[in-house]
Amino acid sequence: MTLKQTLKGAVAAVALTLGAGQAMAQDVVELTYSDTVQETDRRSDILRDVFAACLGDGFKFTPYFGATLFKQGTELTAMQRGNLDMAALAIFDFYNQVPETAILGTAYLFRDVDHMRKVYESDELKPLLAAMEEKTGLKILAWPYIGTRHVNIKGEKEIMTPADLAGVKLRMPGGEGWQFVGEALGANPTPLAFTEVYTALQTGAIDGQDNPLPADKQMKFYEVTDQIVLTGHLIAANVFSVSKSKWDSMNTDQQATLQSCSKEFESALTDNTVQQEAELVAFMENEGLKVYEPNKEAFRTHVLEYFQNSKYSEVWPEGLLDQINGL
Repeated sequence: MTLKQTLKGAVAAVALTLGAGQAMAQDVVELTYSDTVQETDRRSDILRDVFAACLGDGFKFTPYFGATLFKQGTELTAMQRGNLDMAALAIFDFYNQVPETAILGTAYLFRDVDHMRKVYESDELKPLLAAMEEKTGLKILAWPYIGTRHVNIKGEKEIMTPADLAGVKLRMPGGEGWQFVGEALGANPTPLAFTEVYTALQTGAIDGQDNPLPADKQMKFYEVTDQIVLTGHLIAANVFSVSKSKWDSMNTDQQATLQSCSKEFESALTDNTVQQEAELVAFMENEGLKVYEPNKEAFRTHVLEYFQNSKYSEVWPEGLLDQINGL
């Protein structure tokens, strides 16, 4: 073999190696994710330890926490514009583009966590979920349970009925749907970013906030409030989603992996949330907070009437409420 032939063969081998390396790099799916919760939050830990670990070497998963990449409530638009791949969205994020999703944001819609799970997995809900995906350009992967929301306030006034919340400045996330929930509860809803709530409670800018017990503990709201009223008004799950453009860019195996890992994350976070909620009433009481259950029937009746007499009920899919109640 001549020197020229040897060099030509070497060049071809290098080119082949480089080409294979580039192909392998292209096969790795890059996923950018945004979340409102802090990097130290239990949800963030489970996302890394379960979801990211499950994805394996075929994915490069880059999460951003504490609303440092996109502000709470703006993630859906970012995904539609191609600036973000994945997020854990709230159902209220969909209202402007898919008004009929308002039914899933109705307080006291679900009886308990098991009922919520049955609803999200039911055939009855499939048309609504299909509409959500079609109108927003997202792929819904899972519904991880993040907790049941309760009212957490300052002061000693006992809250037994919605009338007792009159004049209470209750922080709710930004967005029309969230504000309506606070209004339906009987309070004076005040929009505020999640990361600003502790300081606002500390300074008296707000009188209270509503969140699941695990979030109250993580954000140390117990340090700046006096009582937790176990209203249980929203049994909440995130809409764990990926942009449809990112989903369509993946091959069948990659899609299957992403879907499977999302369901693993859903299961792990749900189990952790249920476990935490069983333990945290005692924790809050040990921190000096008064924890009690109000007249939940009074809250349920008032809130459901408030929703049914509002513009939100006008766009509920016909018959779906009865179907949900019947599950």
